[in-house]
Amino acid sequence: MNFEDYKGHIYLIDDDPSMRRSLAFSLSSLRYSIQSFENPNAFLRDALLISPAVILLDNRMPETSGLSLQNELICQGRETPIIFISGESQPTEIIEALKKGAVDFLLKPFGLHALVHAIDLALKKDKTRLDQRMKTEKAQKLFSSLTDKEREICAWMIKGYGNKEIASLNGSAASTVKLHRSRVLEKMGCTSLSELMDLAMDGDRRILNIFEKPDSATT
Repeated sequence: MNFEDYKGHIYLIDDDPSMRRSLAFSLSSLRYSIQSFENPNAFLRDALLISPAVILLDNRMPETSGLSLQNELICQGRETPIIFISGESQPTEIIEALKKGAVDFLLKPFGLHALVHAIDLALKKDKTRLDQRMKTEKAQKLFSSLTDKEREICAWMIKGYGNKEIASLNGSAASTVKLHRSRVLEKMGCTSLSELMDLAMDGDRRILNIFEKPDSATT
């Protein structure tokens, strides 16, 4: 299966065979790739790791509930977005699922349009998460290529300090700071300070944290 030919991947978990067949047929015809599972244990055992993806999850199943699987995935640190589907659920279950990050909670019978809308939102969320993770990893890799002194200078640059201010803070000559700034930009793959700041601050606190404290840099 060439997943690049599809709009996104769906993990379908439902103990009702007729529901799995119906949803798999309808969604595959709309160019989503589908993996179907009859229970959460089968999903945990056999699911391929694919992103962007969404978990389409029945809540009421004989052995393990959808909410239990959601809790297990949270414990494992797996962040694939979840859409719950259920024939009957208590308001407290719906609230709990949504509080723990579910994209939507659809009650059966639901319309295909509403389902597709929720799926597309979830896939967009997962793609954004994946893109941000890749950006974080890139920034961390580039930052680790800097020397200790360059990391220190980089941290002050991100805070908005100029050459003379940095020189005053770390006891270097302004000309030396200027040289380090140039090397920092080159190693970080940036042509300007604004690009470096974008790399450090674009929507992910984890990226910014690696630049924040000059005295926390490690080799």
